[in-house]
Amino acid sequence: MRIIAGTHRGRRIAAPRGEQTRPTGDRVREALFNLVGPVDDASVLDLFAGSGALGLEALSRGARRCVFAETDAAACRVIRQNLESLGFTGALVLQRDAVSVLREERSGGRRHDLVLLDPPYGRWGSLEPLLAALLPNVVAAAGIVVVETDAQVEPSLPLDLVTTRRYGSARLTLFAP
Repeated sequence: MRIIAGTHRGRRIAAPRGEQTRPTGDRVREALFNLVGPVDDASVLDLFAGSGALGLEALSRGARRCVFAETDAAACRVIRQNLESLGFTGALVLQRDAVSVLREERSGGRRHDLVLLDPPYGRWGSLEPLLAALLPNVVAAAGIVVVETDAQVEPSLPLDLVTTRRYGSARLTLFAP
């Protein structure tokens, strides 16, 4: 895998081994950031971070900070290694589940300009109600929420639907407050 654009364009990034994570491919990541637009000085929340590819891409494109939330210890180590090798500062890697991180961000009154959600494809149905209850309280007024799901799934959140697009077996859905 590699960084698509920004200050670290073309740099390789590591991904965790095994089947626990499904890194977002280059083509889908490029499409995602084309849909989102500039992320200069943005605060990013990368939930279900996996390899961290989405948050790393945001940092390369000028995001000010990124909070990565991932439960897998090996994946968290890889994200930290990628951050170190790329020299990124302003990042925090939390080895915790996305719902508990959202609750903590909400209780702390923190809002993010870009919230990235790439849960395991088979879990969206069970996660959707929990995420729907918490997300509106952590996205900034002019922020964007991006959900990556299986192409057959059409996510629904209590936010305004901006667009939804299919890319092979993946679907990107963007929401805004």
